[in-house]
Amino acid sequence: MSDLLETIADGVAVLTMNRPERRNALSPEMVAGLLEALPRLAADPGVGAVILTGAGPAFCAGGDVKAMAARTLDQTLEERTTALREKMEVSRWLHEMGKPTIAMVRGAAAGAGLSMALACDMRFAAEGTKMTTAFVNVGFSGDFGGSYFLTHLVGTAKARELYYSGDVILADEALRLGMVNRVYPEDRLEAETRAFAARLAAGPRIAIGYMKRNMNAAEQGTLAACFDGEALHHSRTGMTEDHREATRAFVEKRKPVFRSR
Repeated sequence: MSDLLETIADGVAVLTMNRPERRNALSPEMVAGLLEALPRLAADPGVGAVILTGAGPAFCAGGDVKAMAARTLDQTLEERTTALREKMEVSRWLHEMGKPTIAMVRGAAAGAGLSMALACDMRFAAEGTKMTTAFVNVGFSGDFGGSYFLTHLVGTAKARELYYSGDVILADEALRLGMVNRVYPEDRLEAETRAFAARLAAGPRIAIGYMKRNMNAAEQGTLAACFDGEALHHSRTGMTEDHREATRAFVEKRKPVFRSR
């Protein structure tokens, strides 16, 4: 059985980390699968949104601590840094690909698993979900972009507290802090997440892609640069068939049919 499962339906791709017996801790096969799947799905015209989730009762426990304990230090610092940086492209693809990404989180999201969830555009969580940076518990400083994403979501003071302490955050508190967008009962999580993703996939994909570029630029750009990007992207989307269809549908008092053109 593969460490990463993939399905596509209704314009939504679902990537499922599949090591439930290890709480979906990252494996070389899983990371390689994500690095192959995400660029491919980003370029697939049949996909309008991507959901990342975990099989079984957990989202992702992050790095495989048992494998870490058995690992020998047979690489130089430069070799280890290069290898890790290549793996961390998973988070960049989740954050930057021109389609909405949603982390569907149940159970535990820890370490790099939490970082990948934070890299997504949105996080929908089940009641009882537990989130923790966890790195301090194993003497690591953190990877997969968690320090960047968490700081932007909750602010620098709270992000530092969560990194330095490794405290566990429950779903309701994560919602209050802005770490997750929505919290659902366990038995509704998948249906609600898939329905929302399908709604986005059926929308004006070109416009949503530019919205994502605007939001990403706003995270660190100047106001002037944000204005420039918004003006260019807004003008570009105004030239699409989707825009013309939406205006006609508004006048005709019907629901628009978007074709991503």
